[in-house]
Amino acid sequence: MAKYVFSFRVPSDYAPDAGTPAEWRAWFAGLGPALVDVGNAVTGYASLGEVGGTGSRMVAYSVVSAEDMDTALALAKDCPVLRVGGGVEVGPVMEAAAS
Repeated sequence: MAKYVFSFRVPSDYAPDAGTPAEWRAWFAGLGPALVDVGNAVTGYASLGEVGGTGSRMVAYSVVSAEDMDTALALAKDCPVLRVGGGVEVGPVMEAAAS
């Protein structure tokens, strides 16, 4: 199985509500063993160049294990950021050769 990075993006004016942490915990639990690394939230944001447009910002990342890109996208389809008008960028991890 391959690893995929999920980069979670929300509208730039997004503010979480009281139910947000529980919603994320439930979604992560639903990923089961596919969740390789829950990742981290991003507490600040700055960018260089074109990164998702000016209307959104990254809020967190995670790593999952999936057979292929379609399977990884299926895992992302119920992500809480989609409920608030955000999105999930999905990309395969390229393992670096050991030095």
